[in-house]
Amino acid sequence: MIDPHLLDDLAERGLVAQMSDPAALADHLATPRTLYCGFDPTAGSLHIGHLVPLLMLRRFQLAGHTPVALVGGATGLIGDPSFKATERSLNSAETVQGWVASLSAQIRALLPASEGLAAPVLVNNADWMGQMSALDFLRDIGKHFSVNAMLARESVRQRLARPDQGISFTEFSYALLQSQDFAVLNQRLGCTLQIGGNDQWGNITSGMDLTRRLHQAQVYGMTLPLITKADGTKFGKTEGGAIWLDPALTSPYAFHQFWLGTADEDVYRFLRYYSFMPLAEIDALEAEDAGRQGRKQAQQVLADELTELVHGKGALAAARRIGELLFCGDVARLGESDLAQLAQDGMPSCRLEKEADLVTLLVSTGLAGSRRIARELLAAGAISLNGQLAEGGELVEGDWRFGRYLLLRRGKKQYHLVLRS
Repeated sequence: MIDPHLLDDLAERGLVAQMSDPAALADHLATPRTLYCGFDPTAGSLHIGHLVPLLMLRRFQLAGHTPVALVGGATGLIGDPSFKATERSLNSAETVQGWVASLSAQIRALLPASEGLAAPVLVNNADWMGQMSALDFLRDIGKHFSVNAMLARESVRQRLARPDQGISFTEFSYALLQSQDFAVLNQRLGCTLQIGGNDQWGNITSGMDLTRRLHQAQVYGMTLPLITKADGTKFGKTEGGAIWLDPALTSPYAFHQFWLGTADEDVYRFLRYYSFMPLAEIDALEAEDAGRQGRKQAQQVLADELTELVHGKGALAAARRIGELLFCGDVARLGESDLAQLAQDGMPSCRLEKEADLVTLLVSTGLAGSRRIARELLAAGAISLNGQLAEGGELVEGDWRFGRYLLLRRGKKQYHLVLRS
């Protein structure tokens, strides 16, 4: 069943930046269509910047259309230069192939088949580009592109304006490769809509033009806005780097904590972007929070929704449990997997290279500025060890949780996790 209100819902959520021929596209989507979005393997995991377009495919699927996720096994070997200040470093074919496999697994998990909905399709553009010779590419694809028009594109002009960088022929050709993707998917799968980030508008319109030239087909494009915070800065990174969807790179606990830290000025907008909550429910939550004293509910809702979506119910339960135990100081109930998440990226941690007494550890972890201060803190009862009041002295084997973890706390909130091999 086609949802006739899809485009209106996307616009109300703020998820539409640009759209080709809006009235014609609205009519076009009145019947089931196939659309695609591309994801280049530039790392071994997707991050939360990829999540909005991936969820956009899911929104179209729920509205009755067929989503196609393209993993760029070929374009990933080149790298998209769009609005990048410098030339990308090229990765080996073996590395890119490994990343393709990793991203494909993540996409399958986040874009599942559901009863009553069109089955999602996963493709790799290396399957058709790898069969094409350079001469065929230049004759069949390159002849349809004007170098004058390509030079006029803003993303290219920015690079040409930097004489210390410029742009290589390799990256200059990227737009042709992405355009070919649209033409191929139109021919093979009947794909008539491409979506992507707003920095992809030039590549998308080039693909629309090539598809019309090669197949005389009417196709469309839509872009999503660049996700920024209320202060105008780019969203999705912390001091430690990107927020990854792979739990081995960003633990579910750290992922949950990231969303809990969303500013009040951003949280309702991010709920509209990232969650599947009906807009009326988000509006009601915002109104309720406006009259609430103290901590808002919205951050908890956002963190819970996205952690469950990306990592599952079990991971969400663990992330909430860890946070609650740390907050109340009942850390003796933390399990081995909980401590492993905290050691990964959940709190300051270090590895013990050689045996040390508690005073030495307090200094080396930064919980105390000197041995004298460490002894004073211990005497004042300001230090706890695995949730119990620490008395100082030598550590014993029984102090190590699961044989390798030691959780120190100064006061109520300053934690440090010590590991040993």
